[in-house]
Amino acid sequence: MLLTRSLRLLIGRPALTSHFHSSQAAWATRKVLQKFKLADIGEGILECEVIKWSVKPLGKIQAFDALCEVQSDKASVEITSPFDGIVKELLVQEGEVAKVGSGLCIIEVEEEVEEGVADLPVVELVGKDAGSTPPPPPTPAAEEPTQEPSTPPQRKAQLHALDPNNVQQASSLSAVSKALAMPSVRHLARSKGVDIDLLAPGSGKGGRVEKSDIDAYLAKPAAASSTSSIQAEQDVVVELGRTRHGMWKAMVKSLEIPHFGYSTTLDLTAIHNMMSTFNTHIPPHFLPSSSGAPAQLINPSAIYPAPSGPDVPPSAQYTKLTYLPILLKTLSKAMIQWPLLRSSITPQPADSKDKPTLTVRPHADISIALSTPTGLYTPTLAAVDTSSVYALHAALKQLAHLGRQTPSGLTPKEMPRRGGTLTVSNGGVAIVAIGRAKWVWDVDVGDGTGQRRLKVGVSWSADHRVVEGAELAAFVECWRGYVEVPERLIAEGV
Repeated sequence: MLLTRSLRLLIGRPALTSHFHSSQAAWATRKVLQKFKLADIGEGILECEVIKWSVKPLGKIQAFDALCEVQSDKASVEITSPFDGIVKELLVQEGEVAKVGSGLCIIEVEEEVEEGVADLPVVELVGKDAGSTPPPPPTPAAEEPTQEPSTPPQRKAQLHALDPNNVQQASSLSAVSKALAMPSVRHLARSKGVDIDLLAPGSGKGGRVEKSDIDAYLAKPAAASSTSSIQAEQDVVVELGRTRHGMWKAMVKSLEIPHFGYSTTLDLTAIHNMMSTFNTHIPPHFLPSSSGAPAQLINPSAIYPAPSGPDVPPSAQYTKLTYLPILLKTLSKAMIQWPLLRSSITPQPADSKDKPTLTVRPHADISIALSTPTGLYTPTLAAVDTSSVYALHAALKQLAHLGRQTPSGLTPKEMPRRGGTLTVSNGGVAIVAIGRAKWVWDVDVGDGTGQRRLKVGVSWSADHRVVEGAELAAFVECWRGYVEVPERLIAEGV
């Protein structure tokens, strides 16, 4: 009875109906192939060499993840991904050169689009993610093309040069090197006289030739070395690397500028006698933690925080000064007195008919010639006149550390396009090469019997369009006044 009564009550009640707002638009997910292009990473840079890929084809990548590392004539730069997605294809392989604006890789990304919108570009539309609204049934004429997802035209995947299936490119291996290797490994192979193609495929990832492969090749018995000795008797054509090619172009362009030279010697005896005092009082923040700097028993920050030194990376710390930072500091003092040596030629368009002008800088910007495993670089020390001798030595040590890395760790921060107005050891309006200091007997010093003095030779080359010979000679004498009488730095507040 109770069950029958309950059923009658339920049947007599009106049916509950829920009404929801509906929209004609449905959202779908489509996959789009984005070609990531090499952007302009610096003024005047037209092409870069891909040094290393941080991703693999069909690998997932997130936005701001490291994509690849490229190297220009100036420095190496790490490029990050602007998309979240899957790397479908690498258009430029490691060791190849990419032009600015050309494609580096193809990344598959997902986008949400409105299904009802027409005239959208044909991309890979994912139907299973299109939402609850089913797509309209295809017409008979469209059934055949929809047997496969509508995929945008993709570049045909290129087989690796060492792939056995790559028959078309097999004949070109004898003319062009297709071995995968880092630039440092290629440089090592060339310096050892080893044909790197004989070592491919190597023991590294993806058949890359490693340094260990070259060492193992050189360690083979005489039977294996007989082949290389036969090859050594033949002419070998070696292509210049990117950095050396940049040096080639810079030197050829420098032939358009009239230069003149000037040489003299500087007496470093007075600086040498002060070096022990300088080394004893190196500020603690420039000393490595393992040097055991004495701890202060009395706190100088008892009532107010005392000024602390800048953060110095371990690669820039040291325990002993050299002569070079002192020579740079005295050189900057002379440059402040000679604005001509703080000037650079103002860039003008090639078709400009205006008179040339000079831009005089407020501080002494000095470039340093740095020989590295990958070539010659000229990083710049900005505002040398405002830095202490200790800070200059730390900056020089840090530049040497970055330059020794392979590929080079120097960035546009250390190598600005503006550069320096004067280059040491190798530009601006003048270049100075500093030789090795050595002890000599100077008969012109003393009471006529002579004295043992520490001398260093310096050779100058200046732009004769801007600097006159007498001006350069007078400037060097101004520099000599600081080098040979370093006590002047104390009186001038250094």
